[in-house]
Amino acid sequence: MLDALRNSAKSWVVKLFLLLLVLSFGVWGISGTVFQGAGNSVVTVGDTRVTPIEFRLAYDRQVANLSRQFGTRLTREQARAMGIENQVLIQVAMNAALDEQSRRMNLGLSEGRLATLIAEDPIFQGIDGRFDRSTFSNLLRNVGISEEEFVVSQENTAIRSQIVEAISDGYKAPKTLLQAVNQFDNETRTLDYVVLNPDIVGTIAEPTDEEIKTYFEDNKTAYRAPEYRKIAYVTLRASDLADPAAVADESVRSDYETYADRYRTPETRTVEQLSFANDDAAKAAADKLAAGESFEDVVAAESKTMNDVLLGTFERQAIPDQAIADAAFAISPAGATSGVVEGTFGPVILRVTAITPENTKSFEEVEDSIRNDLALVEAENILLDVHDAYEDARAGGETLEEAAKKQKLTPVIIDAVDRTAQTPDGEILRDLPESRRLLAEVFDTDINVESAPINLGADGFMWYEVQDITPARDRTLDEVRTRAIDDWKREQAATALGKLATELQKRVKDGEELSAVAADQGLVTETKYNMKRRDEDAVLGTAAVNAAFAGPEGLVAVADDAGGTSKILMQVSSVSTPDASEVASLQPGTDQALSRRMGDDMLTQAISLMQTDFGVSYDPAAAELAISSGR
Repeated sequence: MLDALRNSAKSWVVKLFLLLLVLSFGVWGISGTVFQGAGNSVVTVGDTRVTPIEFRLAYDRQVANLSRQFGTRLTREQARAMGIENQVLIQVAMNAALDEQSRRMNLGLSEGRLATLIAEDPIFQGIDGRFDRSTFSNLLRNVGISEEEFVVSQENTAIRSQIVEAISDGYKAPKTLLQAVNQFDNETRTLDYVVLNPDIVGTIAEPTDEEIKTYFEDNKTAYRAPEYRKIAYVTLRASDLADPAAVADESVRSDYETYADRYRTPETRTVEQLSFANDDAAKAAADKLAAGESFEDVVAAESKTMNDVLLGTFERQAIPDQAIADAAFAISPAGATSGVVEGTFGPVILRVTAITPENTKSFEEVEDSIRNDLALVEAENILLDVHDAYEDARAGGETLEEAAKKQKLTPVIIDAVDRTAQTPDGEILRDLPESRRLLAEVFDTDINVESAPINLGADGFMWYEVQDITPARDRTLDEVRTRAIDDWKREQAATALGKLATELQKRVKDGEELSAVAADQGLVTETKYNMKRRDEDAVLGTAAVNAAFAGPEGLVAVADDAGGTSKILMQVSSVSTPDASEVASLQPGTDQALSRRMGDDMLTQAISLMQTDFGVSYDPAAAELAISSGR
């Protein structure tokens, strides 16, 4: 979030870091006493007020940003569950504190400077590198912000950044801190370990009726049937409209003749080139070849290998030296050599080892492909007409299926699907177009509600509707008995494995050798050398690596393996800590990152002090109304 404040002068959409914002509640001491009325403002800091429209704009931007990150449109309920409303309240309150501070300091920005900042933003520039008015307008329209709102926002952002940079820039992490971080990051450990698989505890007996009933009741929500929805959708893409059979034979033949070069593959030759220091050496080699000596022997006599003389396989026009190209494509047959050729860089002798003749595909070979391409072009030309005709039919009262069939489109009916694209029988529908977005919108609407189409790529559309809803419900034990028994067995095996691992850990702690304890179970110990805290290991996994660094040399620990199904019993056999004076082995950029964090800490404290001095009040009711009513 502090990075967002730093970068806001360079970015026209403020990016919010969720984790830091959540932590911000603790940092700034937001409590029930802060939420007081503030007139027609959502947030008031001193004399600076955040209007409902400004709050709604910030809220919509944040929801849009996160929706793009997650690849699906967030519903109001999902946004509330993520705490976005409260996070945006904190964001705008921080900005308001900086605005109030800049107002009291009489900070400002000239119109010329503001215009320059906007014009220099690469996102608003055309291909010529200059500010492009149409690009500017289109981008603002796409994110739902007027030009006036954007200019005011940029002005406030630029002024704000003066305070942000003055407070947070210029810090340098002290060497002592860098040394401590280096010792932490680059400490290495060697550990002996054994993997305890679930099979080691033996076969788990079948549960009794009472055991499985109790287990099912305790975990009933895990077996709950999700909400299913019956949906219909129809796609409109050029491929949906294309009718190759309607393309006239004359059109196909004409296209073939017009673009015949597309179907021609030029002749290629594999060429070897033996270069010489002067004409005399080249002529001597040519004489040897003429006398019957092999090209390989001549190459060897020049102290070169066959790899040294291989140029490659080329079309004629791909050889940059015209003299060499002409000579290479005059050689016949394959395996023959040229005479001495005066190349750009001196005399050479060429050999062609392979010739692939020019080839032109016949009309019959490409007829179907051309016909399909022409059909797609025609479909693209009428796609928007079909789109409008479909929309008109729906507006006239026709159902999705009726409107689709009238336009020769194929409606698709799915009897039941949940939010994860899974059907009641467990099948995952992998071929749903725009699956994540479609399902997000399907579960955010109601039965027979006509919604705006979803865009498919740059020029496609998909209409959809919900035809029925099957509410979520609790399944009975009989419906899921097999699955519940399997889950119960896995839980029992995991419990037994954990108990065994703890018992073996105690034996090692009490002085037995890990190798001996492993041997009692028919297992063999393995060793990992020089591991660091941040290492990723496919066997141990994060939990076990963290456990290995949770104590001193000799530590005996148990942790889950990388897959989460087995246990790792380990013993740290050695620890190596870097010299305290060393910092050279730190990851590149670590000192800059730490310096930046120090600046961020100072900025956090400064904004907190501003809010304390100016006073902050929130009006949750105004925020709720702003979100509910829209802009």
